[in-house]
Amino acid sequence: MAKIKVTYFDINGGRAEAIRLALHCLGQDFEDHRFPFSEFAEIRKGTPFGQVPVVELDGEQITQSNALCRYFGKQAGLYPDDDYQALLADEVMDVVEDIIHKLSATMTMTGEELKNAREQLLEPLTTYLRWLNARLIKQGGAYFADNRLTIADLKVFVMVQWLSSGMLDHLPATLVQDEAPALLLHLKRVTEHPQIKSYYR
Repeated sequence: MAKIKVTYFDINGGRAEAIRLALHCLGQDFEDHRFPFSEFAEIRKGTPFGQVPVVELDGEQITQSNALCRYFGKQAGLYPDDDYQALLADEVMDVVEDIIHKLSATMTMTGEELKNAREQLLEPLTTYLRWLNARLIKQGGAYFADNRLTIADLKVFVMVQWLSSGMLDHLPATLVQDEAPALLLHLKRVTEHPQIKSYYR
């Protein structure tokens, strides 16, 4: 079996969580290297682009969270075989990355700068969330692609948890509920999925 080490902040969430979930669904043991934010300045020196997550796969350091999700997701049976369904999954994953990128740009801000930046994010976030809501409904309302759990669902699941947590100052914790209620039903569905439920026990 491959020797795998996932390096990311010490949180249940963020860009590494879908990777961790895919590995869990695969039944693959891995070293879950979590570090406090205070160590990031030092850890980033050992990464190709000064960012995390990074995954060591048999000693080779691999970056880019969506690429890693696809790699492990395919092995776990969480990625569509059909090219069009794979396209739909990839589209959703990239939309989630757009959201995370916009939010991440505000994470080091404080005070009025943070307040202004987050308030300016409300309009684009609403656009993204409404699109995801409509896409989910168009696909039948249960999952985003292939009528089953895929890595696209894992990415949305993690993102919706974050947006609904109340941890993001100056963004309403009811944003998803107000703008994309189907995503909350999706969150509950993924939470109750046996493979996902077993990860958080």
